[in-house]
Amino acid sequence: MDFSLFYFANDSTEATADRYELLMEGAKFADRNGFSAVWTPERHFHPFGGLYPNPSVTGAAIAAVTERIGIRAGSVVAPLHHPLRIAEEWSVVDNLSHGRVGLSFASGWHATDFALRPENYADRRTILLEQVEQVRALWRGEKITVTDGVGTEQRLGVYPPPVQPELPVWVTSAGGVETFRNAGRSGSGLLTHLLGQDLDDLAHKIGEYRKAVAELGRPDGWTGHVALMVHAFLGDDEDAVRDTVRAPLGDYLRSSLGLLLGSQLDGRRVDASKLAPEDIDFIVARSFDRYFDDGGLLGTVDKAERMVERFRAIGVDEIACLIDFGLPTPAVLAGLEHLNRLRARTAA
Repeated sequence: MDFSLFYFANDSTEATADRYELLMEGAKFADRNGFSAVWTPERHFHPFGGLYPNPSVTGAAIAAVTERIGIRAGSVVAPLHHPLRIAEEWSVVDNLSHGRVGLSFASGWHATDFALRPENYADRRTILLEQVEQVRALWRGEKITVTDGVGTEQRLGVYPPPVQPELPVWVTSAGGVETFRNAGRSGSGLLTHLLGQDLDDLAHKIGEYRKAVAELGRPDGWTGHVALMVHAFLGDDEDAVRDTVRAPLGDYLRSSLGLLLGSQLDGRRVDASKLAPEDIDFIVARSFDRYFDDGGLLGTVDKAERMVERFRAIGVDEIACLIDFGLPTPAVLAGLEHLNRLRARTAA
């Protein structure tokens, strides 16, 4: 099982100084201690995740202070950008890092984000799959046909050339099984989470992903790669950890309530903004218990080791540990020592 660090801050307005200390110090720790990657997202126009409007920028910063760890976008919202621009930016980061870049592509889920490209919102899922292939082609040194400022067709590629001959690619899914299948059909890895889906649901969807990969019949025998984002904070005493994470994780779940509910609840679409405060409190409390007991790396190393084996059993290849959900930075950095113990133990 691979272990990586995943960042998606709850409230980007809380800190007023050194907002990126946890990102940079966490990346250095992960680089020193055998973690596989650091993931940063793309998030716009909202405090939830708002520290990370451009993962290529944070990726470049990580490249400058690390030596071996993978530097990944989790995710690039492809329909918000031109494929030439995606390939250009990340080729720079690949050069800065001497070939450590990987990208997970997402279709986007919040309509407000598409203020950047409103014309792409309706067809964002189709555009995503097209752009994955375009960026891959550009990465290999191929050119794509575009129209310039005076209406003339041009064949353009990107500079500088990347270090890696092939771009490592994932597709991000919030739980839709067809996205799992599409990721497999495109020969991409899969990045997902447990917001709005449980382990039984996820096991079925991973099975569909593996089937789609198998149908490609790749000569190298590649069977896919599933990265699962889970909240992570470990300590010596389970009750103490529960008390420590209860308020910040509850606030985080409240902030992400739209994803938490998924697209439906009991077969009906739910508008989280119309729920009564007591209903929201109930949902958040129940969700906290589920994530702490059965959906994250929360508690002691012994307990987390059992969760790792459950994730492994359903086909997860990598656990992307979401560590920045509202705890103080010194506590999170201290907790990384426990997370590294877990990584080493499961590797052994």
